[in-house]
Formats: sequence, structure tokens, C-alpha cells
Amino acid sequence: MSISHQSYTPPKYLQEDEVSQECKDLLSTLPKEKGWAEPHLYNYQGFWYLAWQFQGVLECQKYFQAQDTDILLISSPKCGTTWLKALAFTIINRNSHSISNDHEQKHPLFYNNPHKLVPHLELESHINNPIFEPSSFSSSPSRLFATHLPYISLPKSAKASSCKLVYICRDTKDTFISLWHFMNNLRSNHLGPNSLEEAFEMFCRGVSIFGPFWDHVLDYWKESKERPNKVLFLKYEEMREDPNFHVKRLAEFFGVPFSLEEEGSRVVEKITNLCSFENLSKLVVNKDGKLPSGVENKTFFRGGEVGDWKNYLSPEMVEQLNRLNEEKFRGSRLEL
Repeated sequence: MSISHQSYTPPKYLQEDEVSQECKDLLSTLPKEKGWAEPHLYNYQGFWYLAWQFQGVLECQKYFQAQDTDILLISSPKCGTTWLKALAFTIINRNSHSISNDHEQKHPLFYNNPHKLVPHLELESHINNPIFEPSSFSSSPSRLFATHLPYISLPKSAKASSCKLVYICRDTKDTFISLWHFMNNLRSNHLGPNSLEEAFEMFCRGVSIFGPFWDHVLDYWKESKERPNKVLFLKYEEMREDPNFHVKRLAEFFGVPFSLEEEGSRVVEKITNLCSFENLSKLVVNKDGKLPSGVENKTFFRGGEVGDWKNYLSPEMVEQLNRLNEEKFRGSRLEL
């Protein structure tokens, strides 16, 4: 099975031959496999990265200094990152960016894709970058960042400090289908799309960006059980089922719970509506805009449906993923 894919050519700084010499030297020592979108994936600390992602990982580990008040939004790719960024940004900044008059379209989400509002640790240069300076977040109670890094690869300061980690996961089958669509949109024209069967085989072996998926999820699940005050573990499906409850849960975890006055003014519901897939996907910025990487904003709003995998996976594929879930999560009390 294949899908139509949009034309996309990664800018130079995202291409494998444009990474630093230091990164190239390290890459030459790492195990590698065929990539989903670019020539190769490289294994570092047990997880797989594109070359330019690996350079970002190294830079992040070397330079990022977490503060106790920081909040890191974490996920395996295609697990609800865009939605979580929108929600967290709006919750944290609700005093400086009021949503009471959102019909006037003054909120930053009307003019910015959520990925632009919340910097991604391994996708930003950490050298002389003002977004990592405390002064750039002076109007916000916390610095807010996102990452796809597995727990083992987080900067040491993120683990040692009192900064808070919010992890969102998603049904394994929906994660795979969403990732397959997304990575096909990033493939160069001459390559054509990856077949569903080829991508499925690689995903099941754990060979996908920031994969293996199961190890990524399980490590944060364990941390959330051992340190619940530091790590909040969320499930995408549960958030879709009761978004208002989880908006309040996030605010409490961030240390900025909603007041009785705010709840009486339906601020929670306003945040849920503003950040909903239905609202964000129809905004002009998310239909026509692009990120600095060249990725079109609309790529992040394909559907967001629960159970979309039913339109693509064969019974044999479903059985295989269910079996892998059982094997990988056995004894953890985690179900996806």
C-alpha cells in the first residue's frame, strides 16, 4: 500500500552531508540502517537518529542547562506532540496571552504553529541561541521546551534538576500509521513513498526515528512511577476522551492550577477549544505556513483520529503489534 506524498527537499542544514566534521567522525563509528526518509539511521545509546538529528542530540547534551522551573514536553514522534505544545503553551502563558477574547484572534496560536512557540531541544542550535537564555522567557513563569529524546539521552541537567517532564504516548498502531504518513511527506521526490509493509517491518524491529518505540515509552513510564512529582505520564486517547480534565491536570502539575474564578469563567473549556485539532487545523498559519526546516505546518494536522490504524493495517499486522506490546510491556502494567 502506498500514499501520495508532497514534494519536500530538506534544506542544507538537514542533509546528511552538511553535519559538522565532529559529527561525521562519530557517525562513522555507529551502527546504521537504511532510513525512512533520508539515506541512513544511526544508533546512539540504543536509539535511532537521522544524521542531522544526531548532531542536535550531541549539542543538546553538551550545552543545555536545565533550570528547576523548566518544563520539558516529551514524546516519541507522532504521539500528540503538536497538541501538547499548544495546550502547555496556552496554560503556562494564560495571564500574558489571554484567551478571553480569542474571537479577536490575538492569541499567538492564531499566527504561529505550536512548534514555533515551543522550541525543540534537539532541533535548535544551542550555540549563542537567545531562546535558551532565561531572559527570553521573562514574561512566563517557566521555560517551556520539547524533545523526542529517550530518557537515557536527556541532558544530565534535565535529570538532576527539579525541572518537570511531561510525557505523552499513543496507541502503538496509530503511532506507526501517523509516523509512516509523516515520514513519507519528508522523502525526497526521486525516492517516492515508503511502502506500508517496508515501514512496518522496520518499526517492528525498532528501527525508526527515536525508536525503538517500546523502549522510549517504557523508560518514561518507569520514571513516572518512581518520581511522579517530576514526570507526568499522559495517554493521547485518554486526553481526547476528557480534554478538560487533563488541561486541569497539566495546570496543577505545572504549578499554576486554575482558580475558582477561572473555572467559573470557563477558562479550561476555552483553552480546550482553542487548542483543539478542529480549531488549529483550520487556521491559515497551519494550512499555508512552514517551519524553518521547510516542513509544511499542515503536515502536523493530518487527522489526529483515534483508531485510524483500522484503515491501513492487516489483521496479521495488528496481531504482530499486539504481540509486541504484550512482550515489551510485560510486568509494567502499561497498556497501549
